[in-house]
Order: sequence, then structure tokens, then C-alpha cells
Amino acid sequence: ISDQKPLGCWSVKHGQILTCPVVCNFETHEYIAVHDDKVLRIWKNEDINLDKAFKATLSADVCRIHPLPQGGPLVLFRGGAVRTLDVLLEAPQQEIENLISGEAIRWSGAFMEGQQPILIFTTEKDGDFFVYIQKPKLGSLHRYKLDQQESSKPLCFTAHITNQTVTLLCLYSNDSVYQVLIPLHQDTAEEEEEKEEILSKSLLLNLSVSGAVLKGTSFVVLDKDHIAVLGSLAAPGKEPRECLTIWNTKFQTMQASKELPLGTSGQLWCYEEKFFLIHGKVLTVIMYKCETSSLASAVGKLKDSQTRDVSSFVNWNTLEDEELVVSFQSQESVALKAESRMNLRSRRSTVAENQPETLSVGQLLLNLKDASTYVLETELKQLMAKAPTPDLQATIGCVVTALTDRCKRNPKYYPQHFLQQIVETRDLSYSLCPDLMAVALEKKDMHLLQTCLERFPDIPEEITYACLKAFLSMSEAHLQSIDVNLDSVVCYIDVEFNNEEVKTEIVENGFSAEMDQDMCDTKMPKESQSRSDGESCPVGPQKAALLNAVLHSAYTETFLLPHLKNLPAGQAILFLRYLYYLYVKCSEKVNTTLPGIRCPTINQIMDWMCLLLDAHFTVMVMLPEAKELLSNLHKFVRAQVRFYSELNKIEGSLRELQRLNHLRESQTYSIEVLEII
Repeated sequence: ISDQKPLGCWSVKHGQILTCPVVCNFETHEYIAVHDDKVLRIWKNEDINLDKAFKATLSADVCRIHPLPQGGPLVLFRGGAVRTLDVLLEAPQQEIENLISGEAIRWSGAFMEGQQPILIFTTEKDGDFFVYIQKPKLGSLHRYKLDQQESSKPLCFTAHITNQTVTLLCLYSNDSVYQVLIPLHQDTAEEEEEKEEILSKSLLLNLSVSGAVLKGTSFVVLDKDHIAVLGSLAAPGKEPRECLTIWNTKFQTMQASKELPLGTSGQLWCYEEKFFLIHGKVLTVIMYKCETSSLASAVGKLKDSQTRDVSSFVNWNTLEDEELVVSFQSQESVALKAESRMNLRSRRSTVAENQPETLSVGQLLLNLKDASTYVLETELKQLMAKAPTPDLQATIGCVVTALTDRCKRNPKYYPQHFLQQIVETRDLSYSLCPDLMAVALEKKDMHLLQTCLERFPDIPEEITYACLKAFLSMSEAHLQSIDVNLDSVVCYIDVEFNNEEVKTEIVENGFSAEMDQDMCDTKMPKESQSRSDGESCPVGPQKAALLNAVLHSAYTETFLLPHLKNLPAGQAILFLRYLYYLYVKCSEKVNTTLPGIRCPTINQIMDWMCLLLDAHFTVMVMLPEAKELLSNLHKFVRAQVRFYSELNKIEGSLRELQRLNHLRESQTYSIEVLEII
């Protein structure tokens, strides 16, 4: 979520369908999926091809897989049977019993009670609903029937276990939440023939407030006194609007609500005090905190909701007045912390406690919106100089956003040194200040772009490409007048003597002129060879340092390749010449590592060369000025392949020599001649 890049992607073959949600095994860090109902797949993060992953065909259709932090995954079959994954993998074709007849599973959940895994699921048949509680390790199963209600039916379920009692919560179509308490039985042989027990339910919560009714679609339990409900809030005479709400079940009050104008998928997930939901086309993450429930806070909350008091919660994406998030005072029992549309990193702990006569960050920035440049920068420096707090990173992101907003409103304003200082001394990311690099590109601030490329872990590929194009299009004469960090190039490009590179003795790693001439019938003139075979850097040190920053930037090939195809042919050839130069420089060293600080690695160089050739290969083959470069690159790579293949031939002899050295006594002096055949 934080980097906005797919870390892994796996797909089944054409015609195959994933038939239940993919889960992660907490113990082995493996992914588990089921396709076509019966085919089980297990793989790890480093596996690339799903078709080559572990495969087991089961004898019955799988309904759901439930991972447990300690007990291992539980597999629920559509017939109601449950197996632990370990037992199932011992004999994938084992017979799976059918425990439910004509019933459809509507919901299921897995829990740990002590050391025992417990799986609870609900079924429906002809309008009747049933609850099953199963302990796989003990082989026990208990079936209950829910008390019928003529006017409404359950829409969704959730449950939790406390003190040997299952609390099943049911959201009904009459806009109410009901509670069912089920004691966990101590299983004995006499219970096998027990009769079906009918469960009675009690009203827990009515989802209505001030005449408005919430038509819930899904809900989750937050703690013993609070639940969150996602649904459509309908008030008399008004259009229904989708909302995320938090309710106090103890005092029957709605504690907080947030409108979701872009619509949702109707699904709500909760994990580690964070809500996850689909809002429009993006994943939204909302942080929350539950405090101790009290009557005073519940009554106070009702009063606040009538007066529509606004607190200091800020949407960190923008700083406009209308974008302030409307919420309630911090003394309420439950607070929605902040919304993150696309990433979680920029939303870490964005709640600030209301202190007397202390402005929140959002209010301060709004007050400074029209302040003078001096006042703005002075106040922002004081804000950043405060003692570190949990939300300091988000605060600094707001500061940068305030500065970039002013830059966009006033083209003459650009605090270059202030921005550079913030980026160099603070742990920022692109998602915290998404407009910063766009403004730097507009102002042609190469030094700031270089710093951002080296420090930000989540730069979009489109921005990376824009920086690359800007660096390549900048003239060498103009770059010499710009302050650029040369730490990554000074150790392998000598900038003295009118920027002419000083030649040093080269110890080549598998490449020599004799081998080169032996492997290619076409001989190049000496002048062209010395110019294009990687011996001299095709760009100046400033441009080289900027290009090195691009090589360090993280990217996803699928997203970067379309942008690289738009790079002009001349710039693509120049970039490839520089990459070839770096490749040769790396190959001169035994450890294939360039000296210096933040220098590109051999893997980064090779990856970018492959990317560039993939994007422009047809164009480069047709261009006469690229022919010599491609030929030299081909010869160099072929020479290295031949060198390493020769090393592979003597690998066995070298291992034998190493073994003999271990066997020889260290006190004995001898001279041995080993013949390598």
C-alpha cells in the first residue's frame, strides 16, 4: 500500500478460476489458493510461475481456507467438513464426508480457544438458518438452528469467543443487529446423539439515529462495546448516502460516521486497528482507536453530533478548507483517525490531541495560507523544530505540501534551499508530498530531483521517466553551472584536466583486445573503438550523477516500459552508451562493484540496459549511429560469456584442489604439480 507497486503477481491459466480467497500461512509464509473448486496451490513469494507451484487435487469442493496465527490453516469444504492443512496434505485424495444436506454455507470464521482451533459457520436452507461449531482436532461438531423471524432475515454474520462462550452477531434486514450466545460444550461421547438446539437471539442495536436509518451491508466487531457498520444512511426526504459508522452497543449510540461519496463495494475488513474498504476505485485505509466506553462520553457524543462541532482531523492529501475532515472532539470514546486513499505510510498516527489554545496542524496551515513568505517559512520551521511526535512524519509532509501549493499559486515563489534541507534531513516519501517532484521538474531543480530519487522509495514510474528525460535533455554546459552531488561518480570518473578522464591501468575481467579480435571478423578503427567501447564516459560528471540517481530508483518493469518507449531515440542511445560505459567499468573489477557512495550496482545497470533495449530495440537496429554501439556491446557480452564458460570447465579441478588443501597437513612443506585436463 505504501509504495503503490505490485510486489508480486501470479495468475492461473486461461480457463481456470480462483474459487475462494487466497490466504497466507502465518507459520510458513506461503500463499494458499484454490482454483476450480478442488485444485490446491501453495507457493512462496519468490516463486514466479504459479503453474510450477505445489499442486494437490482434492476429492471435494473447497468453500474457504482460514489461516490461524498458531494452529495452522483450516480448510472448510462445501459439505461442511473441516480439515487442517497438514492433515489434508498427507493424503489429498482422502474421503471428505458431507455433513450438511442441501444447505448453503453463508459465512464462516476460524478462532483459537486456548490451544484448540475452532471453526464456526452458518448455513441456509429453505429460509432457515443453522449454526455449526466444529473442533477439527477433537472431531466434534455441534449444530444449532437460529430462531426464525418472519419479517426479516440475516444478511451477514460475525463472531468472537470470550470465556468459553461464542458471541454470534447477526445483521438483519430490519436494520438491527442481534446477538446470540452459544456456550462451548465440553465434548463427551454422550453428546453425539444430542438433539438440534434452537438458539434464541436478543436485540443488540437498532441502526437508527435522529430519524435516519442505516441500511447495513457489512459490519465488524471492534471491542466488547463497539462495532463498525458499513451501509447506506437514509434520512426522510434526503438521498441515501453511503457511510462508515461506529456504534456503541452498550449505550445504543452512533459514535462517529464518515461519508463515502464515491461509493463502496459493500465489504468492510478490519485488521490491527485499521479499516480496509473499497472507496470508488481505490483501497481506503482508515485508522481508528477505541477508548473505554462510558455514559458521559456517549451522552457527550450525542450533544456534539447535534452541534456539528469540528475537530482537528485533517485530510493530508490536500490543505483546502473544504477538504478538512469533519469529525468530533477527542474526548469521545471512538475516533476515526484519518483516511488514506491510496497508501498507509502517509497516514501513520495522524490524530493530535486537543490541547487548550493549541492550533492543530491543519488549522495552522489554513491560517498561513495567505501569510507572507517570511511568516510562512518561519512558522513552518518552528513547527518542524518541535519535539518528535508519532505524527511528525505526516506533519512534515503537510509542511512540504503547503510549500508546493504556494509554489503552484505563485510561480515566482520557490524556496529551493528550504525544500532541499527538508528532503535531506527528514525521512520523507513521495506519497507524503506527491506534488514536490512535479514542482521541482517544472522549476528544473536537478539537485532536489536527484535527492528525491535517491531517498524516496515509492516514486511512480511516470515521474522516474520524466526525471530521466529531463536529465538527458539538459545540456552539459548548463549542468556545469548547477550544484549536483557528485559522490556517486568521483571515484571512477576523474573530472580534472578540462573534464578529460584520466586513464588508469585496467585489469579486465574476462575481456581483452586479443579475445575481442579473435571473436569478431569485423575490425573497427582504433579511434572509433576508443570512443565507443566504454573506455571514456559519454556524459559529463554532473549528468552521470543525475543518471545514477535514476538507476537507484525503484520501479516495476510493467509500468516503466511504456514510458521508456516514448524516450527520443537520440536520448535513448546516449543513455545506453552511459550504461555500457558503467557495465565495462564494473567488469574491470574482480568484485564487479564500482567505487564510491551510492554507485549503481551491476544488477541495476544490467536491468536498465535490458529495459532500454526492450523499449527501443527496433529503432536502434535501424539507426546507423547505434550500430557500432550494439556491435561493441554484443562483443563484450559474448567475450564475458566465453570467459565464464572457461571458468566453469575448470570448476571441478579447482574444487579438487581446495579439497586437497584441506587434507594436507599444515606443518608439511611440499611442492606439488597438478595437471588440469
